[in-house]
Amino acid sequence: MLSKHVNPDRLVADSHDKKNVHALTGSDPNALQHSYGARYGTTPIRKYHLASKGLDAESAYNLIHDELALDGAPVLNLASFVNTWMPPQADKLMAENQNKNLIDADEYPATQLLHTRCVSILADMWHAPSAKQAIGTATTGSSEAIQLGGLAMKRIWQEKRKAAGKSIHEPGPNIVMGANAQVALEKFARYFEVECRLVPVSVESKYCLDPKKAMQYVDENTIGVFVILGSTYTGHYEPVKEMSDLLDKYEQESGNHVPIHVDAASGGFVAPFASPHLPWDFKLPRVVSINTSGHKFGLSYVGVGWVVWRDKQHLPKDLIFELHYLGSVEYSFSLNFSRPAAPIITQYFNLIHLGFEGYRTIALNDLKNARLLSRALERCTYYTVLSDIHRPAEGLSSTLKQATVGMDDNVENYVPGLPVVAFRFSDEFKEKYPEIEQVWIQTLLRAKGWIVPNYELAPALEDVQILRVVVRESFTEVLVDRLLADIIEVTESLMNKASHMHALNSLGTAFTTSAHKHGSMDKGAGSESSGTYAKPC
Repeated sequence: MLSKHVNPDRLVADSHDKKNVHALTGSDPNALQHSYGARYGTTPIRKYHLASKGLDAESAYNLIHDELALDGAPVLNLASFVNTWMPPQADKLMAENQNKNLIDADEYPATQLLHTRCVSILADMWHAPSAKQAIGTATTGSSEAIQLGGLAMKRIWQEKRKAAGKSIHEPGPNIVMGANAQVALEKFARYFEVECRLVPVSVESKYCLDPKKAMQYVDENTIGVFVILGSTYTGHYEPVKEMSDLLDKYEQESGNHVPIHVDAASGGFVAPFASPHLPWDFKLPRVVSINTSGHKFGLSYVGVGWVVWRDKQHLPKDLIFELHYLGSVEYSFSLNFSRPAAPIITQYFNLIHLGFEGYRTIALNDLKNARLLSRALERCTYYTVLSDIHRPAEGLSSTLKQATVGMDDNVENYVPGLPVVAFRFSDEFKEKYPEIEQVWIQTLLRAKGWIVPNYELAPALEDVQILRVVVRESFTEVLVDRLLADIIEVTESLMNKASHMHALNSLGTAFTTSAHKHGSMDKGAGSESSGTYAKPC
């Protein structure tokens, strides 16, 4: 009788050879110490418990190195916004400084200087009224930075309520954001007891925040609005200027001041270079804080994010801790204490190595490759592209639009956004081949090495599934060509009813992966999904 579930760990344990012990020495005569496998080739290693005796360093390295070969190739990981390549000189700096802890300011004063310079450069790049008056810090990533930006807005709201003799508990604070918000934004609301007001998104709002709808959720208890410069779903920039203008009008009518925190996790290192005239940053007085991920389009390795406030008035003093530690007085306003210094050092390397022109060249090249892939996908007729960075910008004349599309490399003539290509089966394709599931494109591309996610859009549009490609610096035109060829190949194989791929699709089951349950939570152990994008990005 066939089992409904087979435990592979149990199968391996039960299938081992019985150990042959030498009668005189009590040792295993078949166990050999050799340079590559050492003992782990014949003796099982405990996966989930600490072994009583360890391996030699070379054997441990080989064991881990070989198992990690099963990971996907970072250069083919088109699901992630996270940078996967740096020049050899940056790799060298990472290796030289991997043992430094950023929090040890007195011990590593030069590292602290580089950290301070990075904050000043970002403040200047985002047009803070005075880069000297702006204040900020490195974080582990944008998730931590968002928590800090939200906390500052909450604390300022509480101080104002107390000064006015009003309650900070009834009905309590709320924060407004689009339903397309990345899960880190919703985490802030849940972890720090702020009501999360999600604004429904629509096709008309470009799958992200609609400022006019957002105003229906704003009241005197709104601590702020999270506006996203680069939606993780489709790469669209949310209209920061329009949101700011509406809040200006609301304040004039009600007297309630509602600030904006811009989540520029990805766009913070794209918009300043590719769309320098786009109003989104500290040029807008209502924008009080901005976060970004240095390890995304900041082009550093993973482990560094940034949050900057327009001035010290918008970071309450009681969020800053004075530390008398290791012989010095230090000031901390982060959630983490210890953090690696190496990613901050390589961030500074990028800033001085690339400069404005270098970052602009990379951003324009990424957008060019994203436009290329977008147009090619639409021209094959199998797919509809939901992202808009390949479409002419608003305000262009019809004659210029006709001449621009596919012929002009002037980024100003296109809709601003991240170098992201979000696409789905075209309506014509779905009508002709209703039996083909889009998720099989993800699965079959993975078999060729590509990692391209297939997932549902935000609440209210969750019946729409999209495939998404993030175009990073390492995704060159050669790879665009190869990816397109593979997408067309697997799509046409599914269309061909005589192919083995079509037979797989006919099984009607999507590809899944099983994970060992040891130490993990079972289904239902967490809170119910709100529908926001809660996947790694």
